[in-house]
Amino acid sequence: MNELLDPLLLARWQFGLTTIYHFLFVPITIGMATTVAIFQTAWVRTDKVVYLQLTRFFGTLFLINFAMGVVTGIVQEFQFGMNWSEYSRFVGDVFGAPLALEGLLAFFLEATFIGLWIFGWDKLPRRLHLATIWIVAAGTVLSAYFIIAANAFMQNPVGYAINEAKGRAELVDIWELLTNPVALAAFPHTIFACFMVTAGLIISAAAWHLARGQHRESMRPALRLGLWMMVIAAALTTFFGDQLSLSMVATQPMKMAAAEATFNTVCGADASFSVFTLGTPDGYTELFSIRIPYLLSLLSTHSLDGCVEGIIDLQGQYESLYGPGDYTPIIWITYWSFRWMIGLGLAHAAIAAVGLWLTRGGREPRLFRIPPRLIWGVAIWSFPLSLGAMIVGWIFTEMGRQPWLVFGLLPTESGVSPNVSGLEVLISLVAFTLVYGTLAVVEFRLIVRAIQKGPATPSVDEQTGRAEPATTVY
Repeated sequence: MNELLDPLLLARWQFGLTTIYHFLFVPITIGMATTVAIFQTAWVRTDKVVYLQLTRFFGTLFLINFAMGVVTGIVQEFQFGMNWSEYSRFVGDVFGAPLALEGLLAFFLEATFIGLWIFGWDKLPRRLHLATIWIVAAGTVLSAYFIIAANAFMQNPVGYAINEAKGRAELVDIWELLTNPVALAAFPHTIFACFMVTAGLIISAAAWHLARGQHRESMRPALRLGLWMMVIAAALTTFFGDQLSLSMVATQPMKMAAAEATFNTVCGADASFSVFTLGTPDGYTELFSIRIPYLLSLLSTHSLDGCVEGIIDLQGQYESLYGPGDYTPIIWITYWSFRWMIGLGLAHAAIAAVGLWLTRGGREPRLFRIPPRLIWGVAIWSFPLSLGAMIVGWIFTEMGRQPWLVFGLLPTESGVSPNVSGLEVLISLVAFTLVYGTLAVVEFRLIVRAIQKGPATPSVDEQTGRAEPATTVY
């Protein structure tokens, strides 16, 4: 019973569950804001009504998702003071700086200009109104950078000094904090992954209508945009993911060792990448694996004869640096989350590449003797693949850092609030779970209803040549 009411365990579960739930909305918000801005730009430049339809249609999805993201994101801030007060006390001066910039600068841009975009359709000049959605899109990306910079400090602490008298870390160089090598590597990888998730939603929504022969004049260009976005974003996500892996090896070699379940230091051909591995329950003995020679060395060092440090050697190094303790993350979670991240992302990209080929030149999708409805079904139901890849990617990033809250500075067990009981955390965990479960149902129904409704048919003002929506959907 005492283990079930362990404040540390429950606080970790609560933060993990609420953050994963909030993270469902973040990538769609980032990618969809830019997508809507692209469609509106096309409408302003060409005056084609179809682009106005797509702007309003995907704008509705964007707003639903944005609102839900704001609601669920508020809880994240409260948790630092509620369950992780020692963490907040120790690194709040450093960690709070990029969060403050995110709230005062980036979120201010989003909140202000999204209001102007919503209510300015028939009140602002067309190009000025277009500028508002581009500012919103820029705000979402800027917001993401500040959050990633804050997280990068936890992975690779820089720009700080320890105040021995106060027993805490204090910010000494904001520029070093914001240009953390981990942040610079993680930012483009994350942003393009967000576009993969957004592309998945566009593909699913367009395929749903096309499978029923509805709104072909608008949904077909949306489908093609989504397919191209998925393929291009996947390629860029992979490229910058490679850069991130180099940064990870340099700053957190234990995470890479755990991702590959490499217990002994290996070099060259021995530094192989295991596609699939079965081992003993303790994880220290390999029973069966499928491996690609040299690939781990190539990924970790960009060299065929490079060496990758193993868990056992790194454990010894960390004990000499930080004292006795277990500095190994949970191997099976780190190992499999890394592979699921790659596998799910590549699977969705492959589906999009096949979709581009099948729909080229205005063709209807045909593949061997597979019924078209099954092909459309794959397009519709593949959306969770890239979203799942992002979620397990976040799990890999955070679980691979354990047992540290701030790598090399603050162990996770030292950051929990000392005066919060396990029962109090459990009550809040159950409450948040129930509330978030309700919000999930509401979000799902709103998104599905908006997609099934389809784009509205606008009327055209003959005098100005400006197409205005027949009904307001916001």
